[in-house]
Amino acid sequence: MTEIEKLDRIAINVRSHKLLKQLLNENPELEEILRNSKNETEVVVGVREWIEKNLKDRENAFRFYHARHSTRELFEKLEWRDYAIIRLLDYIDHAGREYPDQNLRGEIAVSNPLRLIWLAVNKGTGGAKPDFFMDMIMLFRQLRGESKRQDISTERIVSWMDRYPSGLDLRIVQLREENKLRIMGVIMKLIDGGEIKSSRYFFEPGMRKAEKFEKMERWWEDYRFHLSFAVRSPELLNRMLDHSLDPDTMKILKDAEAAGIPFFVNPYYLSLLHVRVPYFAVGADLAIRYYILYSSQLVEEFGKIVAWEKEDKVEPGKPNVAGWLLPEGHNIHRRYPEVAILIPDTLGRACGGLCATCQRMYDFQGGRLNFNLEKLSPDEKWGEKLKGLMQYFEEDTQLKDILITGGDGLMSSDHSLKLLLEEICEMALRKAKRNESLPQGKKMAELVRIRIGTRLPAYLPQRISLALVNILKDFKEKAVNAGITQFLIQTHFESPMEVTPESSMAIQRLIAAGWTVTNQLVFTTAASRRGHSAKLRKVLNDVGVLPYYTFTVKGYMENNSGFAPNARVVQEQLEEKVAGQIEEKYYDEIRKFPEEAHLMVENIEALRRFAGLPFLATDRNVLNLPGVGKSMTFRVIGITRYGRRILEFDHDETRRHSPIIHSMGKVIIIESKSIQEYLRQLEELGENRDDYEGLYGYSLGQTEHRIPLYDYPAYEFETTEEMTNLEI
Repeated sequence: MTEIEKLDRIAINVRSHKLLKQLLNENPELEEILRNSKNETEVVVGVREWIEKNLKDRENAFRFYHARHSTRELFEKLEWRDYAIIRLLDYIDHAGREYPDQNLRGEIAVSNPLRLIWLAVNKGTGGAKPDFFMDMIMLFRQLRGESKRQDISTERIVSWMDRYPSGLDLRIVQLREENKLRIMGVIMKLIDGGEIKSSRYFFEPGMRKAEKFEKMERWWEDYRFHLSFAVRSPELLNRMLDHSLDPDTMKILKDAEAAGIPFFVNPYYLSLLHVRVPYFAVGADLAIRYYILYSSQLVEEFGKIVAWEKEDKVEPGKPNVAGWLLPEGHNIHRRYPEVAILIPDTLGRACGGLCATCQRMYDFQGGRLNFNLEKLSPDEKWGEKLKGLMQYFEEDTQLKDILITGGDGLMSSDHSLKLLLEEICEMALRKAKRNESLPQGKKMAELVRIRIGTRLPAYLPQRISLALVNILKDFKEKAVNAGITQFLIQTHFESPMEVTPESSMAIQRLIAAGWTVTNQLVFTTAASRRGHSAKLRKVLNDVGVLPYYTFTVKGYMENNSGFAPNARVVQEQLEEKVAGQIEEKYYDEIRKFPEEAHLMVENIEALRRFAGLPFLATDRNVLNLPGVGKSMTFRVIGITRYGRRILEFDHDETRRHSPIIHSMGKVIIIESKSIQEYLRQLEELGENRDDYEGLYGYSLGQTEHRIPLYDYPAYEFETTEEMTNLEI
């Protein structure tokens, strides 16, 4: 007996029977088809004929359904019932297909929803769970036209936003001052008791308590202090939080420690968590809290986590999955023709803390990443290696954009960062010089954009020192002469509660240095609550930051707790983010923002006022595919018996890719939780599920067009179409 045959014999439970009865009562035509069909084939034929007979006038639905590669323009013409028609037809087309489910460690998942319903009706078997039947009930309500997409007013969106205070609220600032003093008191006792010894941070004999606190106030402004005294154990974490963690949470953290999952939370960031929860901000710190506290799923999966981004796997001399040939050493990662990631062999391979949903947890599992900071200083070979890496950029015909990241692009010492930026500037000059001798149509792409990926403005704003800012300012003044015109800090604020007086000052310093600061939000469960991301956009705008990406959580069951289904990502885009949608008539104005980076706060505020927008929705919703590129172009083509949706992603048709995508086909992703499971989780976070009405209906996505603000500048010469360092 095959595994599928075994699953077919599993009886459905009482809750599933009740939901099945509800499905049939609401859909007598479907019940008639199911009862009169001898097998699943007859069910499929009957349902397809019923759709084509009763819904044949839905022209846009059928155009979208038949399109090999859909477009944003056609997507925006779809009506609510069209989504259901397309999904049900896709269910039929993909019935019986098998997919390896990495959420279940490679176990084969089969999508055959009409068969599962037929088995349940005629035999009481099939093993489908209640979450599956709830999804099907909502699908057929949408198909019948009984469910509606919510028409959300700007006033309602603003009311959701108002539920979340920011870290600039004076009441929050006061609470965090209390947290800071408590944490400093714990550290003081650790130093006095000899539990922590430091050659840099110590008290002279005979110092009074008040003098020690005064000294620690100065230490608090030094980012190295926070790295030195970062929390590395559950016990110390709980002690810093005034023993406020419950026993269940502590058990998970201790199990995580036993499993080998590292802890690294710096004192500043820890001071952002509530211990004394204020009445006006209940749940406001959850998006931060769940970045520090691990989930039981992560602990259970650690040791068995599967790599998500396949293009990061590189064998010497062989192309990565995107077809790019890369230098040895894992310093350069590449997906697209124009841009490559540069990870230096410096402290930049580390971060200011470890996020529970970190995309690099697979590398922590394998020991390739850790928080042994003292071992990450560059050795004498790094300088020569860096020159070789620069040669790769210099000789490539298409590269025009460098993203320095890690780890964290600003964790490198001032000296290391300055050396890196100087080498980049010299490389850009050499490439431009070499181009002078090449004819039109044969010239290489020259470097026009440099980005630094960092979470430190949120995690450790003390790192954004005047010395660091002067390095960035001096580099920009020199780099302009090398043809570089775009200078971006891509940071990662997860919550409006992370925008504090300290982080605001850090951002102002970066802006004053002439750099544009953009943000990448990871759309975790806590961050996906109604109005949360909209409020974050507004608060970031207030301090001069432009949203850049909103990312679906990637990974498998290890990130189940933090995963928000892609249906919610699309719902947030179309029902909340739309309040900040910028009309095309303002594109020329917003395109000029980086030219006056030092006036970013004023320019953002002026545009919001003229356009009547609560925030500027300059970000795009995307998922980093476990293949090549980012996209939010998908269709729900299947569903497991657990109610977890199976999505087929297409590549982003708005940007250039490696030619390899033409032979790769589409990417299948099985989500780690059902819609119903997600809604239950939101209720546990204090949300009202009625606020998310219509969520089930979002079964399609289409990648948004990029705001012109983020376009590359045009060259005054014609470049070659030839792609080097590529092997298909």
